[in-house]
Amino acid sequence: MLLGAAIYFRCAWDFAFAGKGTPAPIDPPKELVVRGLYRYVRNPMYVGILTLLAGEAWFFASRQLFIYAGVIFLLFNLFVRFYEESALQQKFGESYRRYCEAVPRWMPRWTKAAALLT
Repeated sequence: MLLGAAIYFRCAWDFAFAGKGTPAPIDPPKELVVRGLYRYVRNPMYVGILTLLAGEAWFFASRQLFIYAGVIFLLFNLFVRFYEESALQQKFGESYRRYCEAVPRWMPRWTKAAALLT
């Protein structure tokens, strides 16, 4: 749970200082954030939330919470694929397209992503 919270707060920090915005839809980042954990996966904030949920499920030994985490992942994935990626493509254009080519959506490719963005 702590790891998931730490991931989330690091991403929120990067949104504020590198992106000049917040995770809130009313004040999204004004610049494409490609530093920190965003060098390894395109959606680390969602990964942080999922990690927190999986930690809760494990801590409470709750099958229902594991199922809930799976449903949340499915919803995150649908939202990212069918709304967020196209919105970011429109907002950031070619730089977002190159970022998508270099960095995977959910599972990191540690060396390739880090090398392409440094």
